[in-house]
Amino acid sequence: MSTATPVFDTIIRNGTVATAADVFRSDVGIRGGRIVALGEGLRGATREIDATGMYVLPGGIDAHCHLDQPKAEGLAAAGSVMADDFLSGSRSAIFGGTTTIVPFAVQHRGQSVVAAVEDYHRRAAGKAYCDYAFHLIVSDPSEKVLREELPQLIAGGYTSVKVYMTYEAMRISDRQILDVLDVTREHGALAMIHAENFECISWLTEKLEAAGKTAPRYHATSRPQAVEREATHRAIALSEVVSARLLIVHVSGGEAITEIRRGRERGVPIFAETCPQYLFLSEDDLDQPGFHGAKCVCSPPPRDKGNQEVVWRGIEDGLFDIFSSDHAPYRFDENGKLRHGPDAPFRKVANGIPGLETRAPLLFSEGFMAGRIDLCRFVALNSANAAKLYGMYPRKGTIAVGADADITIWDPHRQVTIRNEMLHHNVDFTPYEGRTLQGWPVTVMVRGELVCQDGELLGRPGYGEFIARRSSARDIQDRSAEAAWI
Repeated sequence: MSTATPVFDTIIRNGTVATAADVFRSDVGIRGGRIVALGEGLRGATREIDATGMYVLPGGIDAHCHLDQPKAEGLAAAGSVMADDFLSGSRSAIFGGTTTIVPFAVQHRGQSVVAAVEDYHRRAAGKAYCDYAFHLIVSDPSEKVLREELPQLIAGGYTSVKVYMTYEAMRISDRQILDVLDVTREHGALAMIHAENFECISWLTEKLEAAGKTAPRYHATSRPQAVEREATHRAIALSEVVSARLLIVHVSGGEAITEIRRGRERGVPIFAETCPQYLFLSEDDLDQPGFHGAKCVCSPPPRDKGNQEVVWRGIEDGLFDIFSSDHAPYRFDENGKLRHGPDAPFRKVANGIPGLETRAPLLFSEGFMAGRIDLCRFVALNSANAAKLYGMYPRKGTIAVGADADITIWDPHRQVTIRNEMLHHNVDFTPYEGRTLQGWPVTVMVRGELVCQDGELLGRPGYGEFIARRSSARDIQDRSAEAAWI
């Protein structure tokens, strides 16, 4: 019997490997949490995983999710409590094939951004099953925040900053947005923006309430595509004035998409994100009986069914750079969606839906397996582009020698019907209940450690590490060349 020391901790063999650029047959050799070899016939491992007939892909990156945010009035939560913390949220993520999450450290008005980051580190400590980073949300861009705190935090690895054009307690003025964009440009960070026109929404909401139209379905009426289109146009103009890179988050419809295309034609470095709710839900889902439409209240709202095809075209043709969940976990109870009662006006319903675990499987099934996109495009949307945009590439988002061994093995033959009882979040519903998907992640590794396999949780809370990110400016500087970096 040989007593030679194994060369690898793990070999994944016989699978089809894919990155954002290539699909190839290869074994994957892992040692010390990193990928150290790619090639056929690798030998000498403590553990071998047979991936025959399966796809070996980079672990997913969900770069837009909300976990354990403090409740407050005037926010999207409408004072409700988030059901998922870093424990349940990251557990849900790994079972959906996601190995890195990027939630938000939220600055409330009058608060220090540094203090918000410290608070989120406390909330995450010892809980995460997967790796994580933080975006910064700025709602009070004081002189100290702009000149001291943001530069300090960006240099420390918090290289993405989000601002809001809506929500009473979060929105900032165009002048303040310009100030934040100027800081992100100067220090090499990426700006993110929630683009909806607050004044229009407020005016429409008041008109609807005066007419007694307060049911959840009127949430969509209060936020028509025009308010997203106008704000998207304005956000792009502001970024153009400052020459700052900008990501438009959760783009919901064709009118905003048109504004993004026009901006790119002028050479403006704009990036775009969409989410599952704009592919699989519609405004009809807000009109369910018994106030159940509140479960699908999110902003921007789902549009009409025809608009789903417009968003799919953006997925297919490269308009969208990343695909995120915008996971906002509120239970359908008195602490969540029903905090203001079972007949509350739509403006008092917590905005957001759960989706961490179902995000990647939905895109894999209905995008790749359905033939809308190829496997490389799936990897780009699910992993690689987020890693590049947010300064984690090539450590994350690819299968290459030297990268973290964040790997998800997908079984394309496995058919799964989504039921909330099978999911691992702490929310009591999923908006995708009953949808049958083709293909599912069956084995998930984070930095070389098996965290779940065949429905069994193998990871441990606290294994996930905080990822300090670098500036992504060099990775994505030439976005004006359509899809050149994808």
